[in-house]
Amino acid sequence: MAQPRDVAVLVGSLRQGSFNRMTADALARLAPESLRLEVVGIGELPFYNQDLEPDPPREWRAFRDRVRAAEAVLFVTPEYNRSVPGVLKNAIDVGSRPYGASVWDGKPGAVISVSPGAIGGFGANHHLRQSMVFLDVPMLQQPESYFGGAGKAFGEDGQPDAASEKFLRGFINAYAAWVEKILGR
Repeated sequence: MAQPRDVAVLVGSLRQGSFNRMTADALARLAPESLRLEVVGIGELPFYNQDLEPDPPREWRAFRDRVRAAEAVLFVTPEYNRSVPGVLKNAIDVGSRPYGASVWDGKPGAVISVSPGAIGGFGANHHLRQSMVFLDVPMLQQPESYFGGAGKAFGEDGQPDAASEKFLRGFINAYAAWVEKILGR
């Protein structure tokens, strides 16, 4: 069997006990053998400021190096005010700069928005897709994944219930097929 594809996972929620982090962890466990998912931390990234580019902060360099090394990217995000959280937007900006050196370029991507609410982060999902089009990240189009009701989907042990596991497994399998379609073997 070929080596699994290295997927950088960015989680847009920093909250301890986050449904988004639980979702990312569940996706990593449910992923087929063709993928290896690893959450890449974004909470300690200094805000993007172009004035720092001549000698970027070490956190920016480490983040850029890690995402550049990944073959694919997966975003797991809540919705804040009908968009992505600032911490995730900052990570996207840090990775897209300096001009001409974006770490995102050409990596197959996908987004799953996670919310305790009924519409499952629809606005964040679509805002993120819009940014990724600009950054030349071919995004998984179907299935669109809005994970609503996430507050009731996980047990005390952090494991998803049977219906949620089926939904997440379907999503991650579709994403694995997407990665292979874009990258090929």
